[in-house]
Amino acid sequence: MEQYTVTGMSCAACSARVEKAVSKVPGVTSCSVSLLTNSMGVEGTASPADVIAAVQEAGYGASQKGAAGAGKGGAAAAASAAEAEEMLKDHETPVLKRRLITSIGFLAVLMYFSMGAMMWGWPVPAFLEHNHVAMGLLQLILTAIVMVINQKFFISGYRSLWHKAPNMDTLVALGSTAAFVYSTYALFAMTDAQMRGDMAGVMAYMHEFYFESAAMILTLITVGKMLEARSKGRTTDALKSLMKLAPKTATVVRDGVEQQVSIDQVLRGDVFVVRPGENIPVDGVVLEGSSAVNEAALTGESIPVDKEPGDKVSAATLNQSGFIRCEATRVGEDTTLSQIIQMVSDAAATKAPIAKVADRVSGVFVPAVITIAVVTTLVWLLAGQSFGFALARGISVLVISCPCALGLATPVAIMVGNGMGAKHGIMFKTAVSLEEAGKVQIVALDKTGTITSGEPKVTDMVPAGGISEQELLSLAYALEAKSEHPLARAILAKAQEESVPAAEVTEFQALPGNGLSAVLHGEKLSGGNFTFISGAAAVPEELKRRAEQLAEEGKTPLFFAKGKQLAGIIAVADVIKEDSPQAVRELQNMGIRVVMLTGDNERTAKAIGAQAGVDQVIAGVLPDGKESVIRSLKELGKVAMVGDGINDAPALTRADIGIAIGAGTDIAIDAADVMLMKSRLSDVPAAIRLSRATLKNIHENLFWAFFYNVIGIPLAAGVWIPLFGLKLNPMFGAAAMSLSSFCVVSNALRLNLFRMYDASKDRRLKKEVQLSAGTAGQPAAAADTGTKSITDKEETTMTKTMKIEGMMCGHCEARVKKTLEALEGVTEAAVSHEQGTAVVTLAQDVADDVLKKAVEDQDYKVIEIQ
Repeated sequence: MEQYTVTGMSCAACSARVEKAVSKVPGVTSCSVSLLTNSMGVEGTASPADVIAAVQEAGYGASQKGAAGAGKGGAAAAASAAEAEEMLKDHETPVLKRRLITSIGFLAVLMYFSMGAMMWGWPVPAFLEHNHVAMGLLQLILTAIVMVINQKFFISGYRSLWHKAPNMDTLVALGSTAAFVYSTYALFAMTDAQMRGDMAGVMAYMHEFYFESAAMILTLITVGKMLEARSKGRTTDALKSLMKLAPKTATVVRDGVEQQVSIDQVLRGDVFVVRPGENIPVDGVVLEGSSAVNEAALTGESIPVDKEPGDKVSAATLNQSGFIRCEATRVGEDTTLSQIIQMVSDAAATKAPIAKVADRVSGVFVPAVITIAVVTTLVWLLAGQSFGFALARGISVLVISCPCALGLATPVAIMVGNGMGAKHGIMFKTAVSLEEAGKVQIVALDKTGTITSGEPKVTDMVPAGGISEQELLSLAYALEAKSEHPLARAILAKAQEESVPAAEVTEFQALPGNGLSAVLHGEKLSGGNFTFISGAAAVPEELKRRAEQLAEEGKTPLFFAKGKQLAGIIAVADVIKEDSPQAVRELQNMGIRVVMLTGDNERTAKAIGAQAGVDQVIAGVLPDGKESVIRSLKELGKVAMVGDGINDAPALTRADIGIAIGAGTDIAIDAADVMLMKSRLSDVPAAIRLSRATLKNIHENLFWAFFYNVIGIPLAAGVWIPLFGLKLNPMFGAAAMSLSSFCVVSNALRLNLFRMYDASKDRRLKKEVQLSAGTAGQPAAAADTGTKSITDKEETTMTKTMKIEGMMCGHCEARVKKTLEALEGVTEAAVSHEQGTAVVTLAQDVADDVLKKAVEDQDYKVIEIQ
């Protein structure tokens, strides 16, 4: 998406006009204009010159963002960031404030003479006491000064009218001009009457002066504009605070010497150092040293994260404790911070679907109001009222009508909602994703890394009689220290955590049949699954039952023996995150059905699903299979897919809303619509809550904007005069117009007070989606959606059963399954490491040699194929 800065827009009619003009340019596929940030996002092949020319032809100005620093690298990104920061500065409020103060000064003098002296007899200089013409001339001059001070309304308003695209400024300019011109006519008519000695005529024309109305309209609209500008400035506070985090300098090591350079001079591959208390300048990887880094700026998480050699660090995070030396991996516009800023900016430049309603209305609003004003004036004249009375009604219609409130109703809420999300590490890519996230009915969760931590951990230690837990762990540590199996890392981590000393073993072997062996102090050590260990030591019935119980819980029991005596069992599992069950309950309380997708076997999936409390579990699904599951779920309701954003990319893309969890170091994943910087599942219900609150706020804003105009325009036109005697002075109409936009923006700012992690106000949707009669833990094969099975397979023609040695856990199962299902002709492979089998379903004949080679290439041994 190419972004542009647009100047000269004052209301929703302006943004609609620009959008319409640019959309007609050949090569433009989509265009969205934000009145809030005065920005425009354009997609397609059209050249920037053609886009800018279209905007200028429509009567506005445009320039391409980042044009001055176009190109890759730190310098371009720094220029772009500086330009973006400058664009978001509140330039309007100071200018409007000066205009307002000056206008009020002259308006106060005008009101003294027009209202105070003429109506209430306040003292005036002697030469004005009985000189009505001089009094009228003074009012004309003071009004003209106020009009010159606020000339922007007239320049913008009449230019837009010339381009056949009238806007809010057109309404103000027409109302003010009408009041001024008629008052000037009345002044000349009064002068003529005075010259003829017609004092009755003089007094009559004096009451036809609307000079103070013309000046008051302009001043009150300026008050509204200033309040609106200040409030609009606050809606971008979150984005501005992100930009302020960007470090300006970095300490790099070049030719062995530390030197401080500007951030735009840091190149990929440079080595830089960060001392305690300094911000990390660019994204990188730690080479030396260790420290605690506060990443609250990016993730919203206040607890510092420990960093050691090999760990990644991100720009704008704070180094709190140690000295670290790092290598730059992403600089300039590629850093995590830059991409977050770009994402929030892009979201502001896009348009939510609900905004199109306001856009359609805004496109015809101003011409309709001008027509109503003319008709109102003519009707009152035909009804026998004076021209002054009829004109006052027409002017009131012009100045009370407010397209601005309509235009601001959606973008201000979207900007505040995006800012709130960004502060808590929740990034919405577009305004569409912010609006649509709150409408999801089904949330599909990837198991590994989303519900679980994604890393196996030791969960249980069951020592045999006469053996302590410390001895069991020490024995397992010695045996597993040389193993490269994923489960071994869990035992190593547990031993290091418990400060268990490492004993050196000899004759280490990874043996076929799911086991390891080694010699320690002349005694043989063995470790592996039940089948393997049974050949090395006797397993008591009690421990056998305990192992089966652990397996039922989704854990992998590992047996260890010393000599011919069983030492005990250590259970390892990918444990669920602490907040996962609570997050699932919150989603369910919001009326959302939660489905877990996993490639694990049925038993493990069933155990994890029960712990997390999900509504439905679909097991044995590989990444490419998840996409077809999501497609089927979409037939039943709006689906959000939550995954790690890499392996789950097809499913994230297929879902109505793709949510990448823990994407802090990979923020640019194209597949997802929402990025969660923290690896906490509780951010999913928080994002949905924020979306719903933002949508509710937009509805409130649109209701106010429409309601205000529906009530205000008839009142201004004098519809209620015959019934209730209600008459609206043009000055009060201008005040109402000013307040309408201010109210809309202020209501949107209330979102800053929204507590997105507060689940106490969650309520279910009136109509919940009925997906399945199944319960938590129900496997894919049994899952019934009520309308269509979500695991439909092609009709099979042949199956083969393979007996395989060497599989020790669920990870091994997944590896074999993935390998077999990658072969042409294989539609499904049901693999079990406990039984040592793989049942392969074939759509066409696949030679045994091909199946055997595929598995043995993964370092497992095929014993037999039936």
